[in-house]
Amino acid sequence: MTEFVFMNGDFIEADKAVIPIRTHAFLYGTSVFEGIRAYYNSEENQLYAFRAEEHYKRLLASAKVMWMKSPYSISEYVQITKDLLKKNDYKTDVYIRPTLYKSSIKVGPTLTDNDDSFLIFTTPFGNYFDSSGLKLCVSSWRRTSDNAIPPRAKVSGAYANSALIKTDAHAMGFDDAVVLSENGQVTEGSAMNIFLVINGVLTTTSITDDILIGVTRNTVIELANELGIPVCERAIDRTELYNADEVFCCGTGAQIVPVESIDNRIIGNGKIGEITKKISDLYYNVVRGKSEKFKKWCTPIYD
Repeated sequence: MTEFVFMNGDFIEADKAVIPIRTHAFLYGTSVFEGIRAYYNSEENQLYAFRAEEHYKRLLASAKVMWMKSPYSISEYVQITKDLLKKNDYKTDVYIRPTLYKSSIKVGPTLTDNDDSFLIFTTPFGNYFDSSGLKLCVSSWRRTSDNAIPPRAKVSGAYANSALIKTDAHAMGFDDAVVLSENGQVTEGSAMNIFLVINGVLTTTSITDDILIGVTRNTVIELANELGIPVCERAIDRTELYNADEVFCCGTGAQIVPVESIDNRIIGNGKIGEITKKISDLYYNVVRGKSEKFKKWCTPIYD
């Protein structure tokens, strides 16, 4: 089956979508992107793009940081995404990767006087992690700060930081890592937000703690409110990780995945916790359009 991408205003065959080797975004990492999931509901024969509008709002916020002008409105981005998914006619879960990038052919890292282009590719995508429980370490690498490469902007070049974190964790036998800020407090995982359950309270780092302000993070908070689970956003110390009753990570790629251990210290009893399970079960119903209350988050692709 021929797979299509959207590039330079047209739908083209994926194997014909290329950029010149001197493209600024390739040379300097000057692009911003989103990761969006679409979930296939086999009972309805429907594909649902999850919170597409919120992802594109964040894309435009990232673009503003990087001196980019958006070629489309949020509603136009959503429509392009729907058209592309429909053209590819998926009957499975899908990952969607929209990217705004500096496309000038020039040497030098300046962001101004530099053209902006847009593309989207899509690909079938299952679970990023084994959902039985992650083994994490605390990374020796620190998260980039808001005054360096701001984590709240989803800049491709910043993911060199994530790559170092994740690769070193794998080399030491862990699944991923928790990352600390320059002042030594918890931020997030290599590329996912983190939640702790402490005495029945769902606890996560605040939006000013050098994190990507995750769409899935926001989803978890809203689902916790729906379930009557109290939520606290605050600074978190490293040692709180070890003594938490439950820990889980979340993100578009990760979805919701429980944590079994951190730095070889078992979290709780080492199994998925009650609160983690409640939120996870509701989440997987919501993303497939099975919850009427939250169906507003699900954009149907097929007419």
